[in-house]
Amino acid sequence: GAGGNPREGGGRSVAVLDCGAKSNILRQLVSRGCRVRVLPHDEPASVLEEMVGRGEVQGVLVSNGPGDPGAVSGTISVLRALMHGPVRVPIFGICLGHQLLARALGAETYKLPFGHRGANQPVLDVRTGEVFITSQNHGFAVDRASLEGAGGVVTHIHLNDSTVAGFEAEGVFSVQYHPEASPGPHDSSALFDRFVEWLDAGG
Repeated sequence: GAGGNPREGGGRSVAVLDCGAKSNILRQLVSRGCRVRVLPHDEPASVLEEMVGRGEVQGVLVSNGPGDPGAVSGTISVLRALMHGPVRVPIFGICLGHQLLARALGAETYKLPFGHRGANQPVLDVRTGEVFITSQNHGFAVDRASLEGAGGVVTHIHLNDSTVAGFEAEGVFSVQYHPEASPGPHDSSALFDRFVEWLDAGG
């Protein structure tokens, strides 16, 4: 398909909805043999669905970015359409992308009294019991009750204040921290490995 020369493992092509993406996110994907297509955060869902339908894109990553997730209504609409559209595609959200996916699912977000800033934020993977030291930079969080009411399953909890740090739903998983920046002893880049495995399995 379109999008340049296939790399090794070139069956994987990921559309990145750019809400202010860190270049290291793109590097993490490329290093795993993905072709990356960076698209505007408000790319119409119909365009993305056509790409998926033609086999040009096997997955979508919703990037980090600044600001209030409630103000990015265009991207939320695109994600909602993708999540409920005729062609399902794996979607991975990071930071702002996590909040936008939660809102697309039907959850609420709220402003934290104290934002999470810095490279030493402890996060618990509730399924494995493993604690990750993560890099975070955000002032909003996903409301757990509304997330679970909308069908989301909480996968990660911020240990400092018990806020939601990751969730899954059908076809979707996301984290509130930056797995592409791993300052601590546990390397969160395994999330990118998981996304690529998911792409290879068809979601």
